[in-house]
Amino acid sequence: TYDLVRMNSTGLKEDGKKTGYFTTTKRGKSMKLKGEKLEKKMFDPRAFNKETGKCGMHVTFKEGKVK
Repeated sequence: TYDLVRMNSTGLKEDGKKTGYFTTTKRGKSMKLKGEKLEKKMFDPRAFNKETGKCGMHVTFKEGKVK
């Protein structure tokens, strides 16, 4: 049995504001009982990369609530 969780991006746009990009993923119920928050490194197409001057980079996604 799995729960659906929302993964919110920690990436920033060029002006320094959050991108608002998110994705959903499944998580096992046994992990929820431990009280751990899920964190994954995934690609955010809206995040601004200062090194290349372009949008799109891998950033950390943190677990949030599914609305």
